[in-house]
Amino acid sequence: MSALEDHRSPWMDAELDSLRELARDFLQREAAPNQQRWLTEHAVDRGFWNKAGDAGLLCLSIEEEYGGGGGTFAHEAVVMEEQARIFDTSWGNTVHSGIVAPYFQHYGTQEQKRRFLPGACTGDTVLAIAMTEPGTGSDLQSIATTAVRDGDEYVINGSKTFITNGTHADVILVVTRTGGAGSKGISLIAVEATRPGFGRGRVLDKLGLRGQDTRELFFDNVRVPASNLLGEKEGQGFIQLMQQLGRERLGIAVGSIGATEAALKETIRYTKERTAFGKTLLEFQNTRFELAECVSEAMAVRTLVDMCIQEQVAGRLDPARASMAKLLATDKQGQITDRCLQLFGGYGFMLEYPISRAYADARVQRIYGGTNEIMKELIARSL
Repeated sequence: MSALEDHRSPWMDAELDSLRELARDFLQREAAPNQQRWLTEHAVDRGFWNKAGDAGLLCLSIEEEYGGGGGTFAHEAVVMEEQARIFDTSWGNTVHSGIVAPYFQHYGTQEQKRRFLPGACTGDTVLAIAMTEPGTGSDLQSIATTAVRDGDEYVINGSKTFITNGTHADVILVVTRTGGAGSKGISLIAVEATRPGFGRGRVLDKLGLRGQDTRELFFDNVRVPASNLLGEKEGQGFIQLMQQLGRERLGIAVGSIGATEAALKETIRYTKERTAFGKTLLEFQNTRFELAECVSEAMAVRTLVDMCIQEQVAGRLDPARASMAKLLATDKQGQITDRCLQLFGGYGFMLEYPISRAYADARVQRIYGGTNEIMKELIARSL
């Protein structure tokens, strides 16, 4: 076995081994054959969510009481890694299971949990979170979408962009302004897509992640019950976001190292088979040295990510380390994937080769979840 393949993460156990086998078989059977069509249609099939729910792969860290797997972040990480293994970036499960569902679990009332989580666990309800606005990216304190209290309801107005699961989302956790300027005026409110005044904009034409249903969302006097507010009172949204963004950034890091390892395995396979000047590409010193450096760097990233997963499961992961994992994993994903593509030569530029899609998909990893420049600032604050 290669240095990549014989590594076993220290957080793995027998239960997670079984989950990995289940996830791998499911994705090979249900996702891999449909990838090209999803790339063209810019969305997975709506029924795919139900198939994933039937297979027990949704909301693995959500309590069993609400239909979840009763596991930890490690269970979610296994599915993220197996999705990356087949170069799939179309299925927005990391957002659904890894980001949004935990907001309801940590901050939702019992009524909210009973209303929203069981459907999320079966795939009957697809979840999304709406943070970014056309004029506001990483600066969440400057959001303009408003939620005004009117009796027992909130009236929501505004727009969001770059929303993963935008096509299929049934419940959207919307970052709104319920008070004055700054962080203290921010709240999270759940909005059902059936509410009058809610609208979906165009499917965004992206450089990468082309199979993902990323859309603009619009809220025109959308009325929701006041009971849809997440938390005990208004103004807790920014604290909730800050508490959960570490988990989101670690999820990005997990996907990044998974995709990096997949790109390396595909490149090693290709260089063993492809010949030039009478010998395989892997027999050339330049190829061997390039891959030796890339594998070594990937193993260093893997070690950091593994440590952070262990810390997350133990409830000890701090924001600075989560930012370090996101920063290093996404930077190295871009660099290593670029070097791998070079070894494919002209074929690396052809979209029929997974390495070309991996190259395009890697670019956004340094942008969303907080840009890597923001990660550096967060790390620097801990010094």
